[in-house]
Amino acid sequence: MAATRSVSLSFLLVLFLYICTAHAQLTANFYSSSCPNLQTIVQSSVQTAVANDPRLPASLLRLFFHDCFVRGCDASVLLVDTATFVGEQSAGPNINSIRGMDVIEEIKSAVEASCNGTVSCADILALATRDGVVLSGGPWWTVPLGRRDATTASLNEANINLPGPSFSLSALTTRFANKGLSLQDLVALSGAHTIGLARCFFFRTSDINIDPNFAASVQENCLQSGGGNSFSLLDVSTPRVFDNAYYRNLVSLRGFLHSDQELFNNGSADPIVQSYVASSSVFFRDFAAAMVKLGNISPLTGPSGEVRRACSRVN
Repeated sequence: MAATRSVSLSFLLVLFLYICTAHAQLTANFYSSSCPNLQTIVQSSVQTAVANDPRLPASLLRLFFHDCFVRGCDASVLLVDTATFVGEQSAGPNINSIRGMDVIEEIKSAVEASCNGTVSCADILALATRDGVVLSGGPWWTVPLGRRDATTASLNEANINLPGPSFSLSALTTRFANKGLSLQDLVALSGAHTIGLARCFFFRTSDINIDPNFAASVQENCLQSGGGNSFSLLDVSTPRVFDNAYYRNLVSLRGFLHSDQELFNNGSADPIVQSYVASSSVFFRDFAAAMVKLGNISPLTGPSGEVRRACSRVN
């Protein structure tokens, strides 16, 4: 009887430890012992990459967002298609749109050289995104770590989950709420459009809630640069500086995307936009908090997933 009780207690202890590990929370010091130089390696790599490609901070933000909104922050967006699945990179919102995957792969190689088989691609993407924002003049935040990488990806889920540039405020609010993100998170995270580009064919000339002089200027610039497939600045004021100019543009009815201008269109988001116009520090604070919430969407932890050796393919 005593032996049976001992075995039962041992089994319960193992089961308890498994459950705790499977639902472990992300922590800032997850790699403090296993890869103490991680953040230095990532920061240095991002700095070099941004020096060669000023668009990279915006690209990393988009890549991270598009990863987290599909199955959570699991680096599934980095997986290339295989014989068993068609991944997220071919989805409508991603194809010929997301970039920066090669940079994450390069950072992963540098991390692997120092800490073999230890750090997930999901965590590298989260850190690199933060560092890109900081290099653009934006806020710094502590990145919780401990994510593991997905072993598959879904084209269909990417097409279903990612919000689009023509979305109304109501549709945006619903899509973000489905991921546990509030209206404030939506408005703050949209501030990522203070840097970066968008294709001209996403500009809606039929929108009546934009400044007509701005609309005419965008149309002319797009025509001169090659039409719908050419790129236009999302923030014409300070396109490479992470600041609150995006919100000033919205108040001036100069939002490039329909989904941008929806944030300031006599709706529930107007007061939040105005608060960010009034104070860049308030925007920075809320953006940093929202990025942490975004990064906490359904991460794989414990025995789930894997730590990929290469970010573009499973082990």
